Amino acid sequence: MSKVLLLVLLMLYFGALMVVSYFTGRKANNQTFFSANKSAPWYLVAFGMIGTSLSGVTFISVPGTVGGSGFAYFQVAIGYFLGYFVVAFVLLPLYYRLNLTSIYNYLEQRFGIASYKTGAVFFIISRTMGATLRLYLVINVLQIFIIDQLLENMNIPFWLTATLILTMILLYTFKGGVKTIVWTDTLQTFFMLLALVVCVYYIMTDLGLGFSGTMKAAGEEGYSSIFFMEPLEKKFFLKQIIGGAFITIAMTGLDQEMMQKNISVKSLHDAKKNMVSYSAVMVVVNFLFLLLGALLFLYAGKHGLTAKGDDLFPTIALQHLPGWVSIIFIIGLISALFPSADGAITALTASFCIDILGIQKDKLTSEAIQLKRRKRVHLAFAGIFLMCVLFFKWLNDKSIIDILLELANYTYGPLLGLFAFGILTKRKVFDHLTPLICIVAPVLSYLLNTFSVSWMGGYKFGFELLIVNGALTFLGLWASSFFQKKYRAEEQSIIEV
Repeated sequence: MSKVLLLVLLMLYFGALMVVSYFTGRKANNQTFFSANKSAPWYLVAFGMIGTSLSGVTFISVPGTVGGSGFAYFQVAIGYFLGYFVVAFVLLPLYYRLNLTSIYNYLEQRFGIASYKTGAVFFIISRTMGATLRLYLVINVLQIFIIDQLLENMNIPFWLTATLILTMILLYTFKGGVKTIVWTDTLQTFFMLLALVVCVYYIMTDLGLGFSGTMKAAGEEGYSSIFFMEPLEKKFFLKQIIGGAFITIAMTGLDQEMMQKNISVKSLHDAKKNMVSYSAVMVVVNFLFLLLGALLFLYAGKHGLTAKGDDLFPTIALQHLPGWVSIIFIIGLISALFPSADGAITALTASFCIDILGIQKDKLTSEAIQLKRRKRVHLAFAGIFLMCVLFFKWLNDKSIIDILLELANYTYGPLLGLFAFGILTKRKVFDHLTPLICIVAPVLSYLLNTFSVSWMGGYKFGFELLIVNGALTFLGLWASSFFQKKYRAEEQSIIEV
């Protein structure tokens, strides 16, 4: 592929994002940045959220899992589908009724300031680690397969690639925030799905197969198994489906990045339409990625290729397919890269400004000063993202990355427990104990996960560890409610004396 053509494509792509940013960022204020002034079209939000949910990890990694796990991931996708309905018909009505900009304001109204801050901090940690990890994985693929191979004479180091990409993200999100991201994510999702469909169609055609032929060939090679029936294993279908549902509830419904796009829609009715339509499309898209994985392994087998895992898709797309398909793949890869970070930086900025700095409650500070504070926070998070990406590159250890990918089980569990206790009960909690409870629950979950094989007769936790973590948080809050009652009674007796 021509180096000049690659650079032109990159400049045109970024130029398109900047044009969108210009039109969406005009006359933008903090409310535009945080919630798009609650005027975002629901269908654009639904379509753009596909790209945010998939990210580069799905684009690169999910097809690579088919060789070892077949279509097991589809069990999780079924769970996702069920979880989206809980988000649509339980959580979204709550957020709209309270007119929230940050969803963690609910915790303050329900429990108190300590619970509110705890929820916000757990989100900031979760999203920072998750988003920077996904960003690192895609930048690393971009560096190894494109920058180092196609632009080898330029000797562009990884740190410079990461800095340039984060600078570009910062530039187009700096003014418009959520309003800009709703439109840029729509553009990026389109190119990501275009790359997926084109690669599926071309490889299927090259192998001389149709859909039924692909599924038959994949079945013969052991690639198409969906449901796994061994209860003690991580891939047991009930564990995967239930775990997938709770992952959606926690990582979509209780995540400020995902929900700030939903609550940017004008009405609850439209937000529900957004979530339901999005859930249906996600099932189809996840199946297509698994189908692509089967095709990639069949193609690799036919041509004697040895690449596996995360290297399989880029190796075939860039080294064995026609140039025009490679170009579409590169555009799709870049499109998978940006949603890994742009929405996360914006959501983290919003959460820190609203939940930690209390920017919306500060009625004495002028809009101009608050705008400057928000921009400084935005810059700070871009810097944090860069440091995390460089740290992951320094580690360069896939076993460490696997551990970090499991972090969501520990960091989203307390959020699940907090919101579940608030919604399912009417009890008050001893607010000052909430931070301690939300630290103890993940620690106990980690110990349980570590020793489950010896303690529980060979049982291995999968995604259901998130549920366990949430349940431990729930029990801790329930116990603290008794302390709260006792504390209130003692306080009342002192007042009466």
